[in-house]
Amino acid sequence: MMVEISPSILSADFARLADDVAIIADVADWVHIDVMDNHFVPNLTIGLPVVEALLKHSALPLDCHLMIEDPDRWAPRYAEVGAGGVTIHAEAAKAPIRTLREIRSAGARAGLAINPATPVEPYEDLLGEIDMLLLMTVEPGFGGQRFLDVVLPKVRRARELIKGRDLSVRLQVDGGVGAETIERCAEAGADVFVAGNAVYGADDPAEAVRALRADAERAAARAGR
Repeated sequence: MMVEISPSILSADFARLADDVAIIADVADWVHIDVMDNHFVPNLTIGLPVVEALLKHSALPLDCHLMIEDPDRWAPRYAEVGAGGVTIHAEAAKAPIRTLREIRSAGARAGLAINPATPVEPYEDLLGEIDMLLLMTVEPGFGGQRFLDVVLPKVRRARELIKGRDLSVRLQVDGGVGAETIERCAEAGADVFVAGNAVYGADDPAEAVRALRADAERAAARAGR
């Protein structure tokens, strides 16, 4: 199983985002961008102008996670400006198939996110429309939350659904992912890991990414993935 690590800049220093992205450029796979609108989630972070600015300074593709009220309107635009991946929430999208196809048409990896209490099975038929399924392992809206172990069985079910349809869909987890939790996520079937505080709260963010990758790869090997 190929592991991908996507550090979340929600935990970085907003006054020096380009510098904090550069710190992990040689060791990470993606830069995770948490876009929040204070409507779908109770927080307001960054939006399209900041993403456009970061694209000029990041050597890594941007993994844009849209926690917003109207992703059908805004998601394609993130792909059009150059984001490498754009993920929308199943709970917010009114026309998910159309929006996911527009993201792909614009050249980005299309992702579908679901909240901890949202079951994965109703979205099985959408797996062929996406490149990545994101399972939130905390309630979306804030960084630094405690990992919800209750989501791990859903990670296992999602992996089985993907395998059952013979798809190459990546399975991402986001929320509370760190040294104490990443191995359980990898064993359950996740292969893309968003880490915020575990990376940017460390003395050496680059070394933290290396350690997380090693932990995930070791756990995946134990699980025979």
